Amino acid sequence: MIPRYARPEMTAIWSPETKFRIWYEIEAHACDAQAALGVIPKENAQAVWRAKDVEFDVARIDEIEAVTKHDVIAFLTHLAEHIGAEDARFVHQGMTSSDVLDTTLNVQLVRAADILLADMDRVLEALKRRAHEHKDTVRIGRSHGIHAEPTTMGLTFARFYAEMARGKARLQAAREEIATGAISGAVGTFANIDPAVEEHVCAQMGLRPEPISTQVIPRDRHAMFFATLGVIASSIENIAIEIRHMQRTEVLEAEEYFSPGQKGSSAMPHKRNPVLTENLTGLARLVRMAVVPAMENVALWHERDISHSSVERGIAPDATITLDFALNRLAGVVDKLVVYPENMLRNMNKFKGLVMSQRVLLALTQAGVSREDAYRLVQRNAMKVWEQGADFKEELLADAEVTAALTPAEIEEKFDLGYHTRHVDTIFRRVFDSNPV
Repeated sequence: MIPRYARPEMTAIWSPETKFRIWYEIEAHACDAQAALGVIPKENAQAVWRAKDVEFDVARIDEIEAVTKHDVIAFLTHLAEHIGAEDARFVHQGMTSSDVLDTTLNVQLVRAADILLADMDRVLEALKRRAHEHKDTVRIGRSHGIHAEPTTMGLTFARFYAEMARGKARLQAAREEIATGAISGAVGTFANIDPAVEEHVCAQMGLRPEPISTQVIPRDRHAMFFATLGVIASSIENIAIEIRHMQRTEVLEAEEYFSPGQKGSSAMPHKRNPVLTENLTGLARLVRMAVVPAMENVALWHERDISHSSVERGIAPDATITLDFALNRLAGVVDKLVVYPENMLRNMNKFKGLVMSQRVLLALTQAGVSREDAYRLVQRNAMKVWEQGADFKEELLADAEVTAALTPAEIEEKFDLGYHTRHVDTIFRRVFDSNPV
């Protein structure tokens, strides 16, 4: 991933130095287990640990790989340069390259998931704070982009909180599912290595043994992991789209924080653009790019081919690094989002009471008017608001068919905003009591 959209902690997980360190630890722990079983001499296993403080030379490993055309062999050759050929002769005993590669990838994905889960906590905390801050800030709800009925900004934040809480639960499950390792040999039969070695290595690396592997860990696990990242990215975009809409000049119900000295356009000095949320929309697309290739990686030939390998070398770092950056950017956007309650009220009242049409419709039916007639009466008065700029309540009060069924006081009562917000506390309890950060 390009540095512009990368944070150091996540990027470090995918560095060659980190990868080779994990490779080394897997090999060293495997040697310990082999020695405990009497398969290799204990002195040889102990000798491998002499390299525990070594900074493996990435350039040297690359140089060896240029000749061997095999990355694991290049690493093992470099390791032998540090501990000596005699002591290194039992390293990788009974193992195949995928034992190292797959177990390492899953260690990296687990570590990445831990960072992403912490990122999601930051987003959830920001959404929760803003939800309570604006619990009673009334705004117009929209369907199809058109005014529908009143809601509150707090409910908007709460809705996003609940969605992100579901995303966090999915990621926790995906982390659990991906946290397996395999040290099972060439086709997963343990023909040349005892299952106890796998159990020991996995315990040391924070994983569970894969119940049954081929030469590789089954890729449905990885497909689920990246699919989960894709869903979380879509939730990020969902929030970003709402903010982008609210920042439109003719709406302006909220906007991204515009910092001192910030410039919105090279050509137009007046501009304050939603650049961060537009960026989040784009980053979400990048994360979702990993989903289909991860799904396609599930189907491998027989006990293994390497069609998945090149894919994962790209999508694993790119998707996790991008999502890490996006979640942190989103947390900052939500935390500093500037909200304009007065503009929300102004927008809601733009069509002079029109958004109360359903209450009037229901009142008429309850007063004995058929639904078809009630709809006709309400709609013909509503169209005058749309087309002539009339006041909806005044039109209803002047409509003899309407007042034949409803008294002026009953019509007036249907324009009470509090009616639409009376269950906000119930919704908040449902959301925040069941999904604590």
